[in-house]
Amino acid sequence: MSNYEIRPIRADDNQGLAELIRSVMQEFGADQKEGTIYSDPVLDRMYEQYQVPGAKYWVAYESGKILGGAGIRQLDGTNEAVCELQRMFLAPQARGRGIGAVLMGKCLAFAQAQKYKGCYLETMPTMKSAQHLYKKSGFRTMSQAMGHTGHFACQVYMYKDFEEEVKPVP
Repeated sequence: MSNYEIRPIRADDNQGLAELIRSVMQEFGADQKEGTIYSDPVLDRMYEQYQVPGAKYWVAYESGKILGGAGIRQLDGTNEAVCELQRMFLAPQARGRGIGAVLMGKCLAFAQAQKYKGCYLETMPTMKSAQHLYKKSGFRTMSQAMGHTGHFACQVYMYKDFEEEVKPVP
C-alpha cells in the first residue's frame, strides 16, 4: 500500500530536493559532468525558481521524506509557448510505484492549462527508465536541443506537441 502524497514545492524543500537530485545524478554517473543539473546553481533554490507565472513544481513525499519531484516552467531562450519538464527525479525507493507517472500527469495537465503548445525535456542517455516513461507520455526524441537550458551535457532531447494527438507507446 502506498502512503505517499504529492504537493506543490515549499521553501523548506530546497535542501532535501537538492540532496536527492545530486544523489540520483551520482547513481547514474553524471555527478562529475559540467552542464548538468548537478552543477546548476539554481538547484539549491528550486522553490524560488517556480514562483513565476506559468511555472509549478510538485514534490512527492512519504513519512516526511522527499521521494522525488517534477516541474514545468517556460523554456528559456524561446519566444514560443513551449514549456520544459524540469528536474524530474525519483529516489530509488520511489521507482516502480507509479509515482513518476502521477508527477508526469500533474506536470502535463498544468502545462496544457497554461496554454503551452508543447513541452520539451532533456535527459541523460543512461536514464533509460525515465526515457521509457517520457515515451509512454507521448514525448518523441529530437535530433537537437531547444532553448537555453544550460545543461549541454544532456544528450537526449524530447518533445511533446500538445496540438498533435500522439498515441502513447505501449
